[in-house]
Amino acid sequence: MRYLPLFVDLQERRAVVVGGGGIAARKTALLLEAGAEVHVVAPRIGAELDALAKSGRIAHHAVPFSPDALADARLVVAATGDASVNCEVAVAAEARGIHVNVVDDADLSSCIVPAIVDRSPLIVAVGTAGAAPVLARHVRTRIESMLDESFGRLAAVLGRWRARIRAAWPESGARRRLYDQLLTGAFASLIRCGRMPEAESLLARALESSPPSGGRVLLVGAGPGDPGLLTLNALRALQAADVVLHDRLVSAAVLALSRRDALLVEVGKSGCGRSTAQGDIHRLMVEHARAGRTVVRLKGGDPFIFGRGGEELEHLRAAGVVYEVIPGITAASACAAYAGIPLTHREHSKSVRLVTAHGREFTDAIDWRALAASQETLAVYMGVATVSELQRELLCYGRDAATPVAFVENGTLPTQRVIVGRLGEAARLAAEHQLTAPALLIVGSVAALAARLHWYGAPPLVSDPTAKHRLPAGLAA
Repeated sequence: MRYLPLFVDLQERRAVVVGGGGIAARKTALLLEAGAEVHVVAPRIGAELDALAKSGRIAHHAVPFSPDALADARLVVAATGDASVNCEVAVAAEARGIHVNVVDDADLSSCIVPAIVDRSPLIVAVGTAGAAPVLARHVRTRIESMLDESFGRLAAVLGRWRARIRAAWPESGARRRLYDQLLTGAFASLIRCGRMPEAESLLARALESSPPSGGRVLLVGAGPGDPGLLTLNALRALQAADVVLHDRLVSAAVLALSRRDALLVEVGKSGCGRSTAQGDIHRLMVEHARAGRTVVRLKGGDPFIFGRGGEELEHLRAAGVVYEVIPGITAASACAAYAGIPLTHREHSKSVRLVTAHGREFTDAIDWRALAASQETLAVYMGVATVSELQRELLCYGRDAATPVAFVENGTLPTQRVIVGRLGEAARLAAEHQLTAPALLIVGSVAALAARLHWYGAPPLVSDPTAKHRLPAGLAA
């Protein structure tokens, strides 16, 4: 992040605009909206600025720029259209420790002016560090369609009542739950309809009641890594969380969507490193919830598919803790889709079986004969470490060694790799390409479709491309 987003108070503070054309006029208008005392420095100015000067709203200094013009300035905007003058302004501002915005020149600027959605006192600023202003304006347009004018009235009412709300409910968790109720319930609806007295009466009654008691646990599926695959409910949960207890493999991009002041605690498990015992996870969930906090138990993929979500709900139920479940996109469907592999296909596979290759249940409880005999697709979670055993057992019980397989490593992430081969060489491929977790193994004729249906990231690495004639009918790339 090159620029720190920051809102600056310019009320009655001196701001200098260097330049007299149309761009300078637009920047001047924006500064006036912010309450700044605007001084325009330019030998000549256009009609719009001239009108502002004659009305007394700005001060016009009809002289060429000199560093003395920056005396007592809080902010400087260089908008002359002359690169040498703009550079001179930037150098002078830097020497005096004054923030400067040079229009259309991010390298000379110490600050940039974002695209703005104004629902005062609610302000949304969108910036791209000067790289793509058109994109920022496009995003602003989309945000404007989401935030109607009532959001400004809503922010104003909450601002007037802020001190009373804090006095009535000093505990931050309860106060946050009150805000959640206000912003999603009848209070916000009344303000949207312009029924302000009724809205404020409702708020007054809410403060006279008891604050929401007790915390809660939200069991949330984070998906396989791409933050764009989070559900809207998962995003709202992260924004409401006081505490996020997250697995090791939850991506940094997903964690970055949590509320800024949320406590992030890694409680992941690892076969070869530091791990958190399941009992400790249970204890943390209950302790934080009983302290009145909103706890998000954030799991990669879906919490109810090899995520031990059922065990955690059983513990929460026994402890009397309120909980909710927000499903996530599981790795089998997401990683296969990002690799261009349909898990089912009318011509090749009518069903799919999800299997975990982790722990004793993999070696002791799987019906290998059924897995080997079926022509259904197998989606094997955590299969890299035990791929040799999986290959051996499937071949031993009769699965064809020529059955296509695909490994999807870091599925849905920019580092995604897809390796396509055959069951008889699966262990060799995993070792040869040094595959590491997280990786999904797909076994079945549909796996070969990755060779021609891939769309995300680098093309798959296809083992033995000369053997295409031996692929099942219709699967040749």
